[in-house]
Amino acid sequence: GGYESASKHFNPADVEVDVGGRSFLITGSNSGIGKATAKEIARRGGTVHLVCRNKERAKVAQEEIVTETGNQNIFLHIVDISNPKEVWKFAEKFRNEHKLNVLINNAGCMVNNRELTEDGLEKNFATNTLGTYILTTALLPLLEKEADARVITVSSGGMLVQKLNISDLQSENGTFDGTMVYAQNKRQQVVLTEQWAKAHRNIHFSVMHPGWADTPAVRSTMPDFYEKMKNSLRTEAQGADTMVWLAVSAEAAKLPSGLFFQDRQPVATHLPLASTHSPPEDEEKLLAVLEEFSQKFRSSSPG
Repeated sequence: GGYESASKHFNPADVEVDVGGRSFLITGSNSGIGKATAKEIARRGGTVHLVCRNKERAKVAQEEIVTETGNQNIFLHIVDISNPKEVWKFAEKFRNEHKLNVLINNAGCMVNNRELTEDGLEKNFATNTLGTYILTTALLPLLEKEADARVITVSSGGMLVQKLNISDLQSENGTFDGTMVYAQNKRQQVVLTEQWAKAHRNIHFSVMHPGWADTPAVRSTMPDFYEKMKNSLRTEAQGADTMVWLAVSAEAAKLPSGLFFQDRQPVATHLPLASTHSPPEDEEKLLAVLEEFSQKFRSSSPG
């Protein structure tokens, strides 16, 4: 019932806004909270770019959003966020053809066994961390051009149990535990958001925990958790609420950049007394390592 009690304090006027003329890019937006967010932004008149991996499912989602909202400005891009070359190629093309006010990094994966992508990258890391890093850094020049630009990354409260570990980004050592690898990636996203906020002062960065929602991803990757909790999970719309608020409300932009949110409130990124704090040099090193990784996959062809 966390959402019910939190929502009593929400100001409905915060999200009763018209975002016509503003452009939003949402990854992983053909289902779950990504699609719910796309719908809410479309209802408010925004131009929405859906970035999805599966063409068939994405087409169905696009049609549903257009039909339900009456907004024709819903565009589809087929990109696999776990494929760094593809992400680079997409971002560089997008940069030349569109404007962008708000980037929402929502795509994520939790693979319970250690799987490698065709590039030899561990799949959770490739999607949640490296894909998010490349897409964001490649689109920063586009965001820098706009007033009130924002970047929102969907993390998870699961990251609270993890301290940043830069010595084993691809989970090669020890027993592989998909849930913990995912939580580590989500900690990495929090660190990235804090670092970006320091470096890019005219873009508003935030990272958020949607709460545990009844989504296809939760059903397929955490079946035991789902069975136990299904009657108390949030709806997709409730899970999307803070994403929508961060993307469209004037109130969100008044708060400092780089914070972690749950239910429209900034919350702590570490549990009390937890030993999850990492030294600043580790946080800087994460960026350096990801930059090195990302450049490896960047095409050397001009343009």
